[in-house]
Formats: sequence, structure tokens, C-alpha cells
Amino acid sequence: MVDTKVKNTTIDSTINHTISIESSRIPEAKAPILQNEPGSKYISTKNGWFTDASGRVMILHGINLGGSSKVPFAPEQPTHIKDGFFEKARTVSFVNRPFPLNKASTHFKRLSQWGFKFIRLIITWEAIEHEGPGIYDEDYLNYIVDIVSQADEHGINIFIDPHQDVWSRFTGGDGAPLWTLEIAGFNPQNFSETGAAVVHNTEGDPFPTMIWGTNNSKLAASTMFTLFFGGKTFAPNLLIDGVNIQDYLQEHYINAIKKIAHRLTGYGNVIGFDTMNEPSAGYIGQTDLNKLNILRKGPMPTAFEGMVAGGGNTVKAKQYKFTSIGPIRSGSALINEEGMIAWQSEKNDIWRNLGIWDYNSQHKPVLLKPQYFAEANGKVVDFEEDYYKPFILRFAEEIKSIDSNWLIFAEPALFKNLPNFTDEESKNMVNATHWYDGLTLMNKRFNPIFAVDAEKKRPVLGRRAIARSFTKQIARIKEGTKQSMGNQPTLIGEFGVPFDMNQGEAFTTGNFAEQTKALDRTFKALEANRLSYTLWNYTADNTNERGDGWNGEDLSIFSPSQQQNPNDINSGGRALDAAIRPYPYKIAGTPIKYSYNYKNKAFKIIYKPDPVQKLPTEIFLPILHYGKGFEVIYSGGELKFDSHKGILLHYPKDLDNQFITIQL
Repeated sequence: MVDTKVKNTTIDSTINHTISIESSRIPEAKAPILQNEPGSKYISTKNGWFTDASGRVMILHGINLGGSSKVPFAPEQPTHIKDGFFEKARTVSFVNRPFPLNKASTHFKRLSQWGFKFIRLIITWEAIEHEGPGIYDEDYLNYIVDIVSQADEHGINIFIDPHQDVWSRFTGGDGAPLWTLEIAGFNPQNFSETGAAVVHNTEGDPFPTMIWGTNNSKLAASTMFTLFFGGKTFAPNLLIDGVNIQDYLQEHYINAIKKIAHRLTGYGNVIGFDTMNEPSAGYIGQTDLNKLNILRKGPMPTAFEGMVAGGGNTVKAKQYKFTSIGPIRSGSALINEEGMIAWQSEKNDIWRNLGIWDYNSQHKPVLLKPQYFAEANGKVVDFEEDYYKPFILRFAEEIKSIDSNWLIFAEPALFKNLPNFTDEESKNMVNATHWYDGLTLMNKRFNPIFAVDAEKKRPVLGRRAIARSFTKQIARIKEGTKQSMGNQPTLIGEFGVPFDMNQGEAFTTGNFAEQTKALDRTFKALEANRLSYTLWNYTADNTNERGDGWNGEDLSIFSPSQQQNPNDINSGGRALDAAIRPYPYKIAGTPIKYSYNYKNKAFKIIYKPDPVQKLPTEIFLPILHYGKGFEVIYSGGELKFDSHKGILLHYPKDLDNQFITIQL
């Protein structure tokens, strides 16, 4: 039944004697099921790896669920709809985000069969506390519990992501409730006119591609992040109910997430919480308020110009367009020609009240304190250490007071580094940094021979050079974990590609070849670094017309618009050749190297067995690719195959490096 062959292997020259066997001859078996102790987590960490209850190393092939969870379900409020945007802000409901409960089993079954057995579950502060401070949406809390429970039934593990982008839906993103802006003295209904934020719901169509991120440097979001992380330093007299606004905002944010945490104790498939998605430093650390920030697209006022425009003045700001070589100047634009103010009244203008800017004798705005946010208490400001780290530690302490076994997933603030933690502080922490192929994402076009190393600010030319560069860029994230957290795991919390490339060409042709190549290019870099990850994203109600329903983004690997046969679990998938891949799910030892070629469906792995491990290595093999049979070439030992779950089990024969190739 088994043919023994001698092969020259390229993946490891030390292994020459291999065995070849057809899948039909591999004994059927079910993947081992571990009985965890009551209340314990199905996934923990050890020596820089994720591990299961037996200590097997795990590679978490995960996905973000879901893109439309950023916006309310009722009333339906994707970012292109203006009706009710402000009027119904306190009565919205996020129940049924990411999908209605009666459809949960269908979606979880699909995700599991596609190999996504790990989920970054998107929630928002607004979803929990939209009605007002301290008023929680109990229906939403109950709904999240039901979603988590159904995920558990499908063998899917979860970490909770309190998601935000550029602070709030009302500042052009998602996350915080409307009332947070109002207690700071803002009038959000004037944000678009005053240039305080670019908001799709109020700007209307056409909404410029990927412009929403520029809100991080505009008045509204910059102010709110500054107050959230550094209000006690930079706005010491701004009190809410007798409490500085920094403490007030952080307390309400953490308490809202704790409402979810309390409901999820006892669910072993919930392994932890992210602290906050893609936070911003706001103004903190800026050395000159009259200089532009890094991301530039459309009208780009400096921090000073944004304050002046928000104060009721017309400002002429530089304008940029984003090209294949990055942002370039494209003239100027007038902001706030009507002379409106972004505040509830002039007396609420925080930064003018603090003397950062004011009018001279000719009533011309002047910048008086250009370095106001760069120095504090007689020393240079360090955002990561002085402001971000205390928040992370406070969040971690509060969440772990509910369940000390939960992992805390932390990511650096935009254009910043992670803080440095002691070994005790970083215990049970995970670096969840995001990484995107920036040019493909921003331009919605794929160039196979041209990319950019954003950190080093240099172009990369040629397919092989790009592959090496992407691998090195992600390796730097892994190295950053060691510097910041010591021997803790790294998980790339987001990566992905736009599916509406080239003005949505694939929606007409049905050909997602460009997206497949772009997505595979990043997957290969992640696999080369042996990293876990959560792909962005799976949006159950994605459409070709409106994408993920948020700011013109369309990164979902599933869309009902592509679903021709609802009875086919793969129908509706996009770029599945790249998105659905074999991977080592649980390794009875340490993975040394593995790779996948989506064109010929060849998967290769080398791992070093653990001498005390009794359970097998489990390799996920997608039914989509291998359902009609496959061949295994391996270095010996025992094989079994769980055809129902698509899990190949390997019991090594000795402690030498084990080599396995799966091919059609």
C-alpha cells in the first residue's frame, strides 16, 4: 500500500528517504479533541507561540468579522446614507452585526470549512453605550454572547476587538459614541463644513478613495485622541462631572468593554481582548503644529490651520492626490468658506482657550504655542511611554480582573512603536500590529513589479525583490515584539487587499486573478515568518455596489453579489485560491519552515518534534483544493486523515526533523 522512495528534497537537504502515499490509502480518523478544564482557554501562549491545552504550537489562520460591524444594523446606516445620521445616533442598534443569529451557523460553517478557525470579532464602543454615558445596550450584549456561543459550537476561537477608526462614525470612521464629542464641546454637525473631519454620511457621493484615514490629523479626531490619552496634561481644566476628560473617557471606554467581558467569562473559545484598534496619538508629540502629518490626500490643513478653520475662519490649505509613487501636491483648497465653527460655541474652543492660537490686533489668526504638545512638565513628550503604555496597562488590569487567563492584544498607535514592557507587564500579551501592502490598498490597483517599503521610505522593484521586502517588513514586526514585549507572540491583526480594484473590473468579468496574486503575496510573507494572523475581512452583507458598507472599502473575501448558488458553500467567495490555504494548525513540536504554492496546490512543512508530546501534528487541508484526493510525501511516521474536517494527522516516528509535502 505504501511505496518507499528516495527523493532529492529542496526544502531540507538533510532528509532524503521519504514515503509517498495517496490520500485514499490514509486511514480515516478524527482530529483529537482536548478536554480543557472548566473555564480554561482553548488557546494560550508559551515561548513566543500560541499553544493548545496540550502544549502543541498553533498557527492561527484567522479573519476579521466583519467589515460592516462598524455601522448600525438598525436603522441601516452604511456610511453613504445621511438620513437619521445625527437624529437617530442615540437609538441605533448594532444587534445583527456581523450577521443575524439565524444565519450565524451558515457563516461559521463556511468560515470553518475555509480554514478560518480563529476570529477577531469586531465590536464598537458605540454599539454598547450609544444612548448616553453609563447606559448600556443589553440586547447587544446578549447578542454578542449568542454569537460567541455559536462560534464555539463550530470550533471557532475568538478574540474581541473594540474597533475604532479615526475615533467615531461622526468624525468619519467608527468607534466612539456621539456623546463623547459633545461632552468635549464639539458640534459634530459642522465637521464637514469646517474641515474638522471628512464624513461620508454628510459629504455624500462621490467619496474619494481611501480619504477617511486623513481624519486622524484633522481637528475632531486629533482633539479627541489627545484628550483621551493626554487630557490631564494638555487640557487639565476640562472637567466632566468633576473628573478630567481623560479619566472620564477612559473609564467609560473600559467599563463598556468590561460589560462584554463579564458576559463572556466561562467561554473557553474567547481567548482575549484587543486594547483598541489603530489608535492615534492625536496632537501629542507634534513638534510643530504648522507642519503636515504623514498621510496626505485631498485638502490637508496643518494642525494649526485645522484649529483656525474649526474656530470659524476660512483657510487655504494644501491639497494632495495619492499616486503610484505616493502623495503629490495638487494645488490648494479653501476650507470653511461659510465661516462656521466646529464647536458648540466659541467659548468651547479648547485650544484657543489654552492660548495655542488666537487673533492678533488685525484679527488674523496666529500660532502662539507651536510646541505645546511636544513638551510637558519640563521634558520632551514620549507618547508611547508616557500616555499609551499607562492606558494599555490600565485596560489589561481591568479586563484581567475579570479573567486572569485572557490574553491582551496590543498594537502600536499609528506611525508609532509599541511601548516597552517589563516581563511581568507583558505576561499574556500579544503584539497585534497590522500590515498592509500600502500601494495596492491606497490605489486599488495591483502592480506585480513595484511596491514600497513604507518604514524605510523606498521603492521596491521586481517580483523577487518585493517578496523579500514583504518578508523582511513583517519580520521587523516580529523583531519589534521581542524589543517591546520579550518572548511573547506576534499576530498580524489586519492585512488584506481591495476587491474593487480597477474600478470594480472583477465584478463584471468575474476574474479575481489580480486580487488572488496580491493576497497570495502577503500570505507568503506571513508564512515565511511562521506567523499567526487575522485577515481583513469577512463581511456577510458585502455588495459590489457598496463594498463593506463603510467609506468605500471593499476587502471582504465573501460577497452575496458573487453568490450564484446559496447551496454551494464556496459560492460568493473571492480570490479563494489564495484566501483558502493549507496550514499547520497544531504542531507537535516547533515549525521550522512551511510554504504553499496556490498554483499547483503544493504545501510543504518541516518541523522539529517535541519529545514529550503524545498528540499528532494537525495540518488543515481545504476541501476546496484537496477534496478529490491528494498525495502525501513524508519522512516517516503514521498518517491519519479526518476527511470531514480536512485535518491530516501526523505522528512522527522519531525526533529528527519531520518533512511533509502535500500535493495533487
